[in-house]
Amino acid sequence: MKRNHHGRWQEDSMGTPDLNLLITLDALLSEGSVAGAARRLGLSPSAMSRALQRLRDSTGDPLLVRSGRGLVPTPRAVVLREQVSGLVQQALQALSPATTLDLGKVNRTFILLCSDGFVENFGPRLLQRVGCEAPGLHLSFLPKVRRDSSYLRDGTADLETGVIGKGTAQALHARALFRDHFVGAVREGHPLLTGDISLARYAACGHVADSRHGPGHDPVDVALEALGTPRRIVTSVAGFATALALVRNTDLVATVPERHTRYLRTGMATFPLPLAVAEITLSMLWHPRLDADPAHKWLRSVVHAVCME
Repeated sequence: MKRNHHGRWQEDSMGTPDLNLLITLDALLSEGSVAGAARRLGLSPSAMSRALQRLRDSTGDPLLVRSGRGLVPTPRAVVLREQVSGLVQQALQALSPATTLDLGKVNRTFILLCSDGFVENFGPRLLQRVGCEAPGLHLSFLPKVRRDSSYLRDGTADLETGVIGKGTAQALHARALFRDHFVGAVREGHPLLTGDISLARYAACGHVADSRHGPGHDPVDVALEALGTPRRIVTSVAGFATALALVRNTDLVATVPERHTRYLRTGMATFPLPLAVAEITLSMLWHPRLDADPAHKWLRSVVHAVCME
């Protein structure tokens, strides 16, 4: 590799690619258009078109192809998008001067993907800590509509809390927050509270199930299946807050994580389960591109501290 007369690194006779093309590729894959990428990098559309052709020659792939009036990424481009974005961010961070975080001058908004139970239990203390120490840092709590990690990959969200499962992208960074065990929850005066709560009586009640696990994957049903005593599921909902709202005014039973739903169960009766159900670990997840970001690192430390209290 050698420098040209503009001082840029470019490929030499050995065929080493021009590393400046990484920034061009990142802009093209992020914008999804030649014109958008050109505006982002301050280039002319014709110059960006020539750069796209060089990228096609270098990668051996068309990368962006015409579809109607726009361009769509090829499968190779979809794979490259996250990888290239991370490389560019790391390069920019490596070439930027190290700075000390001044919490009083931070002016940013971070989006947290989490459940209603997390907001109910930890949101007030989290907002209090942030408001006192970094008043210019704003938190926005949003529900997780999709189970994949696309929100973190595309930058729509900055941090996510939840249980790591098979569908969690391995490229994400994670840190455990706390372990939680399951308990039963019913309305005050529920018939189940009269007498011992045996496995048979518990299973025979009408239950609200968590539909997010999918059939046969709910940890409660897995434990019951091992005992040969399935429960009678009356309805399924996508979240513990909704399950408890139904249980509060019916004779249904909800089986929920104890700590995660502590405040959501106010005014309700809670009982130990008559069977052993595997505990869960709630973790926070973030994209590698934010790992070294000072403000994001501070926020992660605060979330961890609040959850450990």
